[in-house]
Amino acid sequence: MNVWRGLVVPALAILLWEAALHGARTESDTIVAPSAVLASLWQLLSDGTLLRTTFETLAASCLGLAAGFGTGVLAGTLLGVFPRAAAYLLTPIELIRPIPSVALIPLSLMACGFGLSMEAAIVAFATFWPSLILSHSAIAAIDMRLVEVARLLRLGPIARVAKILLPAALPRILTALRLAIGLALVVAVTVEIAANPQGLGYALIIAQQALRPGDMLAILIWVGIIGWGLNALLVMLERRLSSERIRTTLEI
Repeated sequence: MNVWRGLVVPALAILLWEAALHGARTESDTIVAPSAVLASLWQLLSDGTLLRTTFETLAASCLGLAAGFGTGVLAGTLLGVFPRAAAYLLTPIELIRPIPSVALIPLSLMACGFGLSMEAAIVAFATFWPSLILSHSAIAAIDMRLVEVARLLRLGPIARVAKILLPAALPRILTALRLAIGLALVVAVTVEIAANPQGLGYALIIAQQALRPGDMLAILIWVGIIGWGLNALLVMLERRLSSERIRTTLEI
């Protein structure tokens, strides 16, 4: 029911948009009616253009996300487990973290050239920092009584992290993953617009140069649909894991 309620305002906006353009009866090089956008979206899906470019963007996004999020969570966990090391490293981290990921495009081009590896490297840099910060704060916020329980059970460092710390920090880590997924998609499309001739971002540039506003808006809507779908999958996963934790707690 909440999903359908959330569609009411966008549906009204689309209807008003369509009615306004039909009432004006003027042609524009930048604005087209929603019906024309939907026709462009169908055409791009039918001829395979949108599917091919989507695969290229998602491939770079997923590869960069896997590297950035994985190493970020690992580094954040280590900083949370070893607070003395964190005291020495947090200042350098805060100095490097504000560097815009797109500012690394020239360096990445020199190192990797055009293609998947260049784009994935920039996505990895962008997703590394929020993953590190959120996972570190999640580990640092864990109740110290859980750490004492691990010591009483004489768990080793790896077992302590795997059985005590990570399960307790899992909700915040999943939140970090949701943020990282959205950021990965944004950065990937931005890199394709700025420098990498592939994917959805490059398709936007081609549509702009060809003066096809319908295709441009169709691609933008498609990017939004992809982001919404990925976020919905993460929300479902988060709810399922939460329900399983509650069920396990009740059984205990």
